Amino acid sequence: MKYICTTIINLSVEKTVRLWTDEDHFDEWQDGFESIELLDGEKHAVGSKSKIIIKQGKRKLELIETIISNNLPTEKKALYEHIHMSNTQTTRFERISDSRTRFTSEVEYTKFNGFMPKLMAKLFSGMFQKQSQKWMDQFKEFAEGVQWS
Repeated sequence: MKYICTTIINLSVEKTVRLWTDEDHFDEWQDGFESIELLDGEKHAVGSKSKIIIKQGKRKLELIETIISNNLPTEKKALYEHIHMSNTQTTRFERISDSRTRFTSEVEYTKFNGFMPKLMAKLFSGMFQKQSQKWMDQFKEFAEGVQWS
């Protein structure tokens, strides 16, 4: 399963990327975000691993993020592994003008483990894209609301 989400943010690429990589603000635009903890390597470096905890209802999802490439402010690619599924996400930031940035996320689910995750992927594939787009739209609202001095 593969999909692409995109939005336009009314900020420069530099400001957009600075906010997008600032872990102190993840909870302001990612529903359920609880924590991120560096497990191995140097933060944001290729090969580094982090544990991400996201709360969904009463459940907590634990994801392991492995950085595949990091060419920010242009692009970052990471692998996200969960007990039930794995996916890669390539995030791109493209300068439209000095104050506008195209924010694109390309997600490809590469593995589903177990009957229920496979069934959900088949029956509710749009749910995955909808969640990604929701976080992107929430990031846009957050980023455009930041007061810069």
